[in-house]
Amino acid sequence: MPLLEIRNLKKIYRTPEGETLTVLDVPEFALEERQQLVLRGASGTGKTTFLNCIAGILRPDNGSVLLNGTDMAAASEGRRDQLRAQTIGYIFQTFNLLQGYTCLENVLLGMSFGRGANRAFARELLERVGLGDRLEYRPGQLSVGQQQRVALARAMAPNPRLLLLDEPFSNLDGELRRRLSAEVRDILKSRGISAMLVTHDQAEAFAVCDQVGVLKDGHLQ
Repeated sequence: MPLLEIRNLKKIYRTPEGETLTVLDVPEFALEERQQLVLRGASGTGKTTFLNCIAGILRPDNGSVLLNGTDMAAASEGRRDQLRAQTIGYIFQTFNLLQGYTCLENVLLGMSFGRGANRAFARELLERVGLGDRLEYRPGQLSVGQQQRVALARAMAPNPRLLLLDEPFSNLDGELRRRLSAEVRDILKSRGISAMLVTHDQAEAFAVCDQVGVLKDGHLQ
């Protein structure tokens, strides 16, 4: 059984004029255990909406999102939160770091939703993203690129079965992007984590993932 299986997924929005706009229409999709897929497509093609439906943050208007055999689309909000915490790591474009907590505490909090806090592993992740000397810094004391790296470490901290990455390196310069892409790929492979990566950068995509899917006008190709 695939880790993720999607059937007849549709997400529809209404425009201010009252018209309906289909932003997602995916009849069938599956992601296997240990599979890493990059999702490409122009802005506005539904990539982030697709990730949010997979994570249970958005409910689709039709279809099923089977995560490890459980339909996220049909589950209650509490059950979706539980499944997301147990199974998914998510790197958001907006980071969503807790401003009153240090880098290390943000990563440890990410672990608390999974198998429990592991301080040594949290430190290792922050060192691997180049922030070993910023453990006690708070997000407001970091650059945007450094905050993005904390978010990356936090998403991988619970050792999720599925990692969703929404433009995870967009605020980083070229050399750092290449180094972190290699680090993320190594962690995914060594820990057997499945992944879906949204990016506009083709080189970055192939540095992390093995396969490519394209979203165009809400359709997966």
